Amino acid sequence: MKLLNRLKLRNIALLTLTVSMLFACGGGGGSNQSSTTGWNINDSENGGFYANTDYYEQETGPGLVYVEGGAFTMGRVQDDFMHDWNNTPTKQHVRSFFIDETEVTNISYKEYLYWLKRVFPTTEENYKYIYSSALPDTLVWRNRLGANEVYVDNYLRHPAYNQYPVVGVNWIQASKFCVWRTDRVNERILIDKGILNQNNGVADAGENGGTETITKGENYFSTNTYLENPEKVFGGNQGAYKEGLPDFSSKTDKGDTEGSFVGRHANREDGLLMPKYRLPSESEWEYAALALVGNREYNSIKGRKKFPWNGKSAKSDRRRTKGDLLANFKMGRGDYQGIAGWSSDGADITNQVKSYPPNDFGIYDMAGNVAEWVADVYRPMIDDDANDFSYFRGNVFDKKELDENGETILVTSDNIAYDTLSDGALVPRRLPGEISRVTVNSNDTYMRNNYDQADNINYEDGDFKSSIQGGVEGSKEKKEKSGRYMYNAPLNNTKLDEKGNLIKQYDKSDKRTSLINDKVRVYKGGSWADRVYWLDPAQRRFLQQDVATNFIGFRCAMDKVGHKINANKTPYHK
Repeated sequence: MKLLNRLKLRNIALLTLTVSMLFACGGGGGSNQSSTTGWNINDSENGGFYANTDYYEQETGPGLVYVEGGAFTMGRVQDDFMHDWNNTPTKQHVRSFFIDETEVTNISYKEYLYWLKRVFPTTEENYKYIYSSALPDTLVWRNRLGANEVYVDNYLRHPAYNQYPVVGVNWIQASKFCVWRTDRVNERILIDKGILNQNNGVADAGENGGTETITKGENYFSTNTYLENPEKVFGGNQGAYKEGLPDFSSKTDKGDTEGSFVGRHANREDGLLMPKYRLPSESEWEYAALALVGNREYNSIKGRKKFPWNGKSAKSDRRRTKGDLLANFKMGRGDYQGIAGWSSDGADITNQVKSYPPNDFGIYDMAGNVAEWVADVYRPMIDDDANDFSYFRGNVFDKKELDENGETILVTSDNIAYDTLSDGALVPRRLPGEISRVTVNSNDTYMRNNYDQADNINYEDGDFKSSIQGGVEGSKEKKEKSGRYMYNAPLNNTKLDEKGNLIKQYDKSDKRTSLINDKVRVYKGGSWADRVYWLDPAQRRFLQQDVATNFIGFRCAMDKVGHKINANKTPYHK
């Protein structure tokens, strides 16, 4: 009995010592002592400096898969009978990130469309183009000599295609979907944390003469607006907030009157909100698709891969699934799925996501099904001399727009701006309720050594220094019209006159030698309409960013903040 009591006392002492050490090192909650100054952190009695000392690991967002970064050879194709010379192998390092487990599906995109139509009713003049600008082009299924109207009518809307990848979306639409998804995910987080109420918006007349709370116009949750000006979210309706987080900046919580917001709003320092969903860069997409992690033994890679799976064939060599196709693609002229029966790939067009085995990162359909938009502006070369770390071409740096009083400017129904696409469609630059942004100027770049202008799309590739004939002095437009420019694609111009009529101005110049400009984006991977050649993750193609097809879809990605290695990392010998 005495021995047992001694063991108990020793365990209690060890536990007390451990807890004391945690608090001394800033590992616990409450008033933690700073190892820098000795002052308490998160203590209103000592100035109220706040820091989340309990933060451990970024959570994986809905639908995402963790991809541990590393080095790989980008652009190493196994076959190049096209002789495009546009994917010269370069050694690149990709930082850790998250990517969608599957392509974005029809049902996910329909959720987005429903939200847009509910929040921005098409019956209101200032909103009437918002919903239409997001609609996929279902006419991409039409063929002059094909009977495809069944897809025109049903592919997006019919529940039979709910879990099929959405197509008919251009690069611009895909990018805007990512913004919407970021806001909805972060709004849900704040609701689950008890900071926001479940139903928010503005009070409006109900059907029975009462009032109901609806989300309409700019009265919705925007992540960037919340972080910059939380009092402007939901149209300034503070009743949307349930309760705030602990506020250590004063001895008493702010707004402690009955029925008012108590505490403080969440911010980046809390680590509650997710980084933004976005399109993956080309280097990220190719790295994730190749999944060389499956060929790792200790600290070496054994063998190369032609596809997202091992082997030189698109058929399984495993005993239980031997001969099964590992993706859906066009096998030959007039052959989109093979012979009916067990050898068929199971799809003549697209197929349900997760119909084929995932790669070694656990990601589905990185070959076949649909090709996918990535974030990069297309150029034939990857300049690894300029950068070999998380390579991306397409940076146009911007900042929040401020008014004369230094306050952030919000987009509203009155100042919303639209861009006119090549087909005459109007697309909002930003939705009402979002913070207006402008490109950085010369004052922002003054004396900087890492960049000197906002638009870096043509950096070291198409500017004066790399132009074929030495370039022309003056504006970018003057250089392009001269024809003495690296990428002098036709300058077709589409705009609306004062009466809303579409004016098409075709470029009739005979000096154009390229289809490449600053609005062509890379798409990666083979699709149901492509031969097996395009299933190689290193292959790359390009298309105008406002053009859609029936074989290009997309998936989202997200940055990983903090430590590059996930807490659940597998041992090196596995």
